[in-house]
Amino acid sequence: MNLNHIDSTAIAIVVLAKYELVAERGHKVSNNEARARIKINKLLEASGWRFEDTTEGKANIALESGVKFADLGDDLENAVSRSGTRGAIDFLLLDQDKKPLVVVEAKRESIDPLSAKEQARNYARNIGARFIILSNGNIHFFGIQNMETLKQFQDFQRLHP
Repeated sequence: MNLNHIDSTAIAIVVLAKYELVAERGHKVSNNEARARIKINKLLEASGWRFEDTTEGKANIALESGVKFADLGDDLENAVSRSGTRGAIDFLLLDQDKKPLVVVEAKRESIDPLSAKEQARNYARNIGARFIILSNGNIHFFGIQNMETLKQFQDFQRLHP
């Protein structure tokens, strides 16, 4: 099967589901970005964001655009894009017109999410997203892309689409 022809969102969901299934079966999941992403997935879905089209609306989250999923393995932190560069937007939240709204940068649980501030701002600036969220699955920060101050928050429910 040639993975380059499969929808990248579907592949990302399968990759993340693999880690979720391992954790649900009682196996230890290493303390890496996959664990944080599973938590972020659940928080986004609980607040009304959608990875797939549903009866409630169209998908409004894009995952890892441009990543070569056939080569991804379990190292989500060092994803390589189709252009050969390392790093990609982890989650891109879209507005009702499918335009970039929020760049969500996920970090390993052991990493302070503020360490990704400039990375997320650069991504947001390059694609025209107005807001950024930094998260390690446990600690979350929200801010406007061109502002210095980020605000810590706990309740993803306030970020509903």
